[in-house]
Amino acid sequence: MTLRINSWSGPRNVSTALMRSFNQRPDTRVVDEPLYGYYLAATGAPHPGRDELVQILETDVRTIVEQTILGPCDRDVLFMKQMVHHLTPELDLEFLDPCVNILLIRDPAEVIASLVNQLPEPRMRDVGLQRQVRLFEELRSRGQDPPVIDARLLLLDPEPVLRKLCDRIGLTWDAGMLSWPAGRIPEDGPWDRYWYDNVQTSTGFQTYRPSSKVVPASCAELLSECRMQYDRLIPHAITA
Repeated sequence: MTLRINSWSGPRNVSTALMRSFNQRPDTRVVDEPLYGYYLAATGAPHPGRDELVQILETDVRTIVEQTILGPCDRDVLFMKQMVHHLTPELDLEFLDPCVNILLIRDPAEVIASLVNQLPEPRMRDVGLQRQVRLFEELRSRGQDPPVIDARLLLLDPEPVLRKLCDRIGLTWDAGMLSWPAGRIPEDGPWDRYWYDNVQTSTGFQTYRPSSKVVPASCAELLSECRMQYDRLIPHAITA
């Protein structure tokens, strides 16, 4: 039986690097944001390349769930990099039950300072932290104990954090998860040219350095709201 892992992140996180990490496991198949096409079509969100992506991605959520998320897999593990804002209010969350669900969080000041390069006027929905808090509570109400990974803690000491994550979700540790070849991989979504410049030149988790980017004054209220959400999740994060 395939172990199905959803890694629920907001944007401008280390989510693609984590996907690269799991892609090094010979027992694992990775999928990049399977719900992205559905999200764009359902919400009309103004993302880079939106019109092109809606034309080439699967937008029917039932098809996505049945064929990609819960469908046949040729490996023992299916790792799905997921964006939490893709969980629209209308979406039935029953598909989460047969999956292991992970939350990947990042300090909202670092998220927003980076996100404004692609979305100059981000909203709470775009950052995702509020939805991550609700998802954390929803998963607990469904009988799960979702692991939480904080990007800073992961980058400060990748191996012990990843070891503990593997132990939490029932996987053996694989040291190959700590590095990968530079470049694009076939599993990267077609939106990679808008978002993946850094990870496609990387060969492992980058050493953590506090971001030098500044949150615009126009986003001060959003940052304050996001900080309250982040503070609810960080106590649950896996530490080295």
